[in-house]
Amino acid sequence: MQTPDDAAQLLDTLQDDNQCDLAETLRRIVDWLRPDNPRNVAPVIARIESLTLALQAQPEVRERLRERLEAGLEDARHLTLYTGVGLFSRKGFFREAAELLYERINPRPMERADLRDVLYHVFHDPDDAIWVSALPDDAWSRLLGALGCLSGEHPGVLDRARSETLYALEMLSIWIAAEELEPELLRLDPSIAERNSAFVAQEREISAYVRDYRAWLQDPGHERMDDAHARVLLEQCGDQILRLRRRAITHGSSLSLTHLLERLDQTLSRIHKLLDLLEPREEAHTRATAVGVFRELVTASARRHGLRALWQDNIRLVSRSITQHVSDTGEHYITRDRGEYLTMLRSGAGAGLIIAFMALIKIQVESLGLSEGWNALWVSLNYGLGFVLIHILHFTVATKQPAMTAARLAAAIEENERGTADASKLADLLVRVGRSQFAAVLGNVGVALPTALLIGVLTAWGFGTPILSGTEADYLLDGLRPIMGLALFFAAIAGVWLFVSGLIAGFFDNRCAYLDLPGRLREHPLLQRLLPTTTRHRLADWVGYNYGAVLGNFLFGMLLGMTGFVGYLLNLPLDIQHVAFASANLGYVTASESIGVFTFLLFLVFVLLIGAVNLWVSFGLALYVALRARGVRIGAFDRVLKAYGRHLRRHPTQFLLPPRGGEAQEGDEAPPR
Repeated sequence: MQTPDDAAQLLDTLQDDNQCDLAETLRRIVDWLRPDNPRNVAPVIARIESLTLALQAQPEVRERLRERLEAGLEDARHLTLYTGVGLFSRKGFFREAAELLYERINPRPMERADLRDVLYHVFHDPDDAIWVSALPDDAWSRLLGALGCLSGEHPGVLDRARSETLYALEMLSIWIAAEELEPELLRLDPSIAERNSAFVAQEREISAYVRDYRAWLQDPGHERMDDAHARVLLEQCGDQILRLRRRAITHGSSLSLTHLLERLDQTLSRIHKLLDLLEPREEAHTRATAVGVFRELVTASARRHGLRALWQDNIRLVSRSITQHVSDTGEHYITRDRGEYLTMLRSGAGAGLIIAFMALIKIQVESLGLSEGWNALWVSLNYGLGFVLIHILHFTVATKQPAMTAARLAAAIEENERGTADASKLADLLVRVGRSQFAAVLGNVGVALPTALLIGVLTAWGFGTPILSGTEADYLLDGLRPIMGLALFFAAIAGVWLFVSGLIAGFFDNRCAYLDLPGRLREHPLLQRLLPTTTRHRLADWVGYNYGAVLGNFLFGMLLGMTGFVGYLLNLPLDIQHVAFASANLGYVTASESIGVFTFLLFLVFVLLIGAVNLWVSFGLALYVALRARGVRIGAFDRVLKAYGRHLRRHPTQFLLPPRGGEAQEGDEAPPR
């Protein structure tokens, strides 16, 4: 049907169609309001003003619309609107996705008395969520007021709305109380099954509140209890959910648990908003609350029309399930003072020594003339076992920690009440991240390069033959060229694997805690027969502390080693470049060929560029996932860059060296000693 050009024409169309019920009337109004560009709400605001003026100019039309809306709303069912829209389903992703697909192919008949179905029918465009969210509250208030939805013109509708809201409030409260029997929650905290838990207590209080409120509706002279005590118990439920989230970090999480805790949070928030609607307050406050709830429901309803919103919600839950378990098994975090900085430097130096030998082994393996598959396997094992050895010795591979520091940054942003970053604090954290990684890079490069150079010189002196032939040296040197040698592209690939390895470590640490692997090993029947108690407990503690890091480091090495083989299979130029190995290769090339001081310094700069790409690709990906997992954003990035620049001008040395007095801030984590 063609959309009317102006408000008067819209009203004429609605007035002439006597078969137009509540759902169809609202749909036509929203179709008329819907902008061509969902991000530009100025036309919507103008149309609302036009419609308001047209209704004021035609009171008889407004009265007819009021009667039509009243007839539909007096018998409307609200329950599924409040309990099903904007709350995570209990069905799970795959079942809900299948149902959505089936609904698109063969939609079920619309229940015209169900406000959830009415909302789905009215806001049927997937882009409706964009402009509905962007439209100011006062614009919605004017529209609803013009239609008589926010006044006392519908006493029957108001009574029905209160009754249905009370029913929904009671059902949501029962849901929360029932969730305490979930095995996932009982695993984290068995005490929530006690009789006086906050989950059960709030249900009793809400039930009493609903009964008293209904009595007050029947007899306005009845002294009605307020919702203060109910809100206190709801806050206690919120505190309990926070405690469960913290326990999930140490006891292990799962996608179903993350989904459950998120749903509990959403349900608590919905109960608070329904209480806001029920409590008699100033008309302006009640109107603002009603509009806010309306916008939230409309936005959630519009997002449901496609699989994209469901996919995004579940990806966020998966990301949070992985990133919330921050592994501290041998990983190094943000340095805050000179002691921690020197510890990072020494740790990086130790890794640099081992990496020089790992690079030598790789050179020797590739000189054996093995097939591509066997060569990739041995190179991968060299990387993987070498990284595991570095971890066991408590050394640090440069750029290996971004997933952990990114999670810290995302948590700092989440702490902001508005869900956006404080530019100055975020810039300060970025400075410390960069400084910490500089220490690790300096330790790796400062030891790997001279060690490789020394090994090359001693080999040439002792055996009379350089480690690298002229062809091999030229190949390694060309591989360090940023553009012609694709070094920066290969460094970005390594950065992706660095990011993935952080997720792998977090995933396996989470599984270790979730399954209580140390406890299983301590009580394992076979180990009890084979090992003494002390040894068994030490083994269990070691596995609990190192499980994720060992697997993450080993699989990181396998990913690095297999990249070139995948490129060979696909006939694509794929390889990796990591700053530590690039510096060792430069050392071996320098020992094998006379390349000159200028060329050496130039390629040293290339090595540092590789390190920068390693760091910022892995850090950027990790920060993106951590932010998406928490549903927060950085905000205006230019403000962060300006704050970063101000910090550079005021404290230029702090980009490379920590201040003497340290700069520890609450909530930051120190590197493990």
